[in-house]
Amino acid sequence: MSALILIVEDEPDLSSTLEFNLEKEGFKTRVAATGEEAIRLAAEPPAPDLILLDLMLPDISGTEVCRRLRQDPATRPIPVMMLTARSEEIDRIVGFELGADDYVTKPYSVRELLLRIRAVLRRSATSPSEAAPESAEIQFGCLRIDLEAHRVWVEDEEIPLTALEFKLLHTLMSRQGRVQTRKQLLQDVWAIHADVNTRTVDTHVKRLRQKILAAGDYIETLRGVGYRFRTAPPDEARV
Repeated sequence: MSALILIVEDEPDLSSTLEFNLEKEGFKTRVAATGEEAIRLAAEPPAPDLILLDLMLPDISGTEVCRRLRQDPATRPIPVMMLTARSEEIDRIVGFELGADDYVTKPYSVRELLLRIRAVLRRSATSPSEAAPESAEIQFGCLRIDLEAHRVWVEDEEIPLTALEFKLLHTLMSRQGRVQTRKQLLQDVWAIHADVNTRTVDTHVKRLRQKILAAGDYIETLRGVGYRFRTAPPDEARV
């Protein structure tokens, strides 16, 4: 079945170009010209498989749209690709901290955008549970994750994670004690091998640690190398 992509763009010429090229590649499209319309269309069935989100919108900012999409359980799992003319590192970091799955700066080539769209769709379609022969529920210290339901609890408090954050957590957790380089995580979690700055990984790991509270200490940083999930919770390791 063709993936449905919600295009959020207030410039008619640009949204028409995106719509034409996406449909030419076999995708289905839905178009919104404002942030409020985007939030409404994202919640309408059938749910879009991906959202292309311009940040400069006439009513509310794209970052606010992304924040509200991530707050709603119905739209939280939908991958979001931000499209913007702003290319400063701080803008990319803010985008990723809000839960964006990718960040593409204008002007961009249609070919590159299509490759990135397919990469995001591939990784969002790959459930960590497919590769996990273990129980659908895993407990590690105060951290508990349900692979089938894509739910996470820390000390019995449920933590809302985006699909990408969940995949990052499960990837690290399933490789306890093994160092994961930033490039390896880009390949396995983001499903991309392109020249994406590894700062992307650092930003997401930082955001993930903040979200999972006390369990954030389970993810160790190896300076100049990457990250490693502990083989035992810190308290148990000291026993």
